[in-house]
Amino acid sequence: MAIFGAMIARTFSSATVRSLRVCVVGSGPAGFYTAEKMLKAHEEAEIDIIDRLPTPFGLVRSGVAPDHPETKIVINQFSRVAHNERCSFFGNVSLGSSISLSELRQIYHVVVLAYGAESDRVFGIPGEELSGVHSAREFVWWYNGHPDFSQLAPDLKNTDTAIVLGQGNVALDVARILLRSPAELATTDIASHALAALRESSIRKVYLVGRRGPAQAACTAKELREILAIKNLYVNIKQDHLQITSANEEEMKNSRIRRRVFDLLSKASLSSQTHLSSGQPELHFTFFRKPDKFIESNDKSGHVAGVNFEKTTLKGSAGSGNQIAAGTGEYDDLKCGLVLKSIGYKSIPVDGLPFDHSKGVVPNISGRVLSSSGVDQPEDGLYVCGWLKRGPTGIIATNLYDAEETVASISDDIKKKDPTSGFASAKPGREGLLQLLENRKIHVVAFSDWEKIDSEEKRLGSLIGKPREKLTSWKELLELTKR
Repeated sequence: MAIFGAMIARTFSSATVRSLRVCVVGSGPAGFYTAEKMLKAHEEAEIDIIDRLPTPFGLVRSGVAPDHPETKIVINQFSRVAHNERCSFFGNVSLGSSISLSELRQIYHVVVLAYGAESDRVFGIPGEELSGVHSAREFVWWYNGHPDFSQLAPDLKNTDTAIVLGQGNVALDVARILLRSPAELATTDIASHALAALRESSIRKVYLVGRRGPAQAACTAKELREILAIKNLYVNIKQDHLQITSANEEEMKNSRIRRRVFDLLSKASLSSQTHLSSGQPELHFTFFRKPDKFIESNDKSGHVAGVNFEKTTLKGSAGSGNQIAAGTGEYDDLKCGLVLKSIGYKSIPVDGLPFDHSKGVVPNISGRVLSSSGVDQPEDGLYVCGWLKRGPTGIIATNLYDAEETVASISDDIKKKDPTSGFASAKPGREGLLQLLENRKIHVVAFSDWEKIDSEEKRLGSLIGKPREKLTSWKELLELTKR
C-alpha cells in the first residue's frame, strides 16, 4: 500500500538522528499534549499517536457540546502537532485487537497510554437495564456523531419528561441540549440524526437530580449560567433545599466555585416565575435524592416509566471536610420516559496493563505505571496520562498539566538510563508498527486521510449553514479515507 511505503521511507530517512521511538495511545487532549511536550523536550524523539477511531481529538470532537465551539478551538493547536515532521497520527488502530500492549512495548522505547474513559459507572440497582435508561456518555456521543452511537435512537417522542441523574457539567450539557430550541442548535455541528430527533422531541420537562444539596452541586458557575439563560425557561428549586447550615457554610468557604453555584441557584429560585405557561420548557433542580430503583412501565414492557428515590440527608465525613449523603428510609417517585445517568465515565483495562478496578485508573506515580506485582516498582518504558491516570475529572487544560508531569517523568527516566542499554538500543518504532499492521491487513487512517474527512464535513456543513456536517458511520468515514 502506498501509505506504508511513503511512511517507511520517511522513517528510514530520519532514523539515524532520531533514536527515541515513542507511541502515544489515544488522540484526545491528553495524547496530543503529551506528544507536544515530548517533541519539545526531546529533539531526537519520533512520536506516533494511535487511536481506535478514524478521527482524532477524542472528547474535543465527541464530548464537547455542539453549542460550545470556542472550546473546540484547541483542535488547531493539536493539528499543528500532527503536522510536525517528527509526529504521525494513525487512526483505526485499536489497542488490544489491532495490536497488543506487549507488541507496542517491544516496538517502542516509550509507550504512553492516554486513551481516556470509554465506559460508564453504574448504580447497580434494579431496572438499570430497562429501555430508555442511558448513560450521559452514550447520549453525548449520539448527538455528537460518534460512530459507535449514531444508531442509539433515544426515544424523545413518547414522553414529555426526562430525568438526569447527576448535577455535574455533563449533566447540565445533556439537559441543555434537551431544552434548547432546535433552531439554535441547527447552526452548530450537532449530528443531523440528533437534530432531527430533537426537532420532533416531546420532552419539555427535565429533572436534574443530585444526592446532596445545592451547596455540593458539582457543576461550574459558567455551565449553570448557560442553562439558566435558555429562553423562556421555567426554573423550579424548592426553597427548603436552599437552607444554609453551618456545615454548608464551611464547605462553601473552602470552595469559591461552590459558593458561586449556590448563589446562582438561590438567585434563580427567587426570580423564577410563579406560574407555568403551556408548553414552556421546565428545569427542575431536585436535591437530596438518590435512586433506589428504576420503575418499569405497565403499558410498555421493558421500558422505564420512572425512578424510585430514597430521600437523603447530609452527614459529616470524617477527615474530608465534606458532607456525604445518607439515606433516610423515606421514598418517593418521579415519572419519566427517559433517564440519563451522569455519574461518571470509567476507563477500560487492556491485557498486560496493571489496573485498579475500584478507582478505574492505572496505578501510577507521576505517570509511571506501577507493576502489578504488589510492589511500587515502575514498569520500564510504560507511562499513563489523562483520565486513565487520574480518573475522569477536570477540564481540557487539566490534561496539559498532567502531560507535563508524565513527560517530566519520562525525561528523568531517560537521564537515569545506562547509555549502553534501554533507550540507547535500537527499536523499530513506526516502521515496525506499520509493517505489523500491514501484515494484519489493518486499514490505517493517516492525518492526511482525516483531513479528507474534515474537508468533506465542512463542505457538507456549508450547504446547510453549519460549521460542519459530521460523518457518523464507520463505513462512510473509512470509505472516504480510501479515496
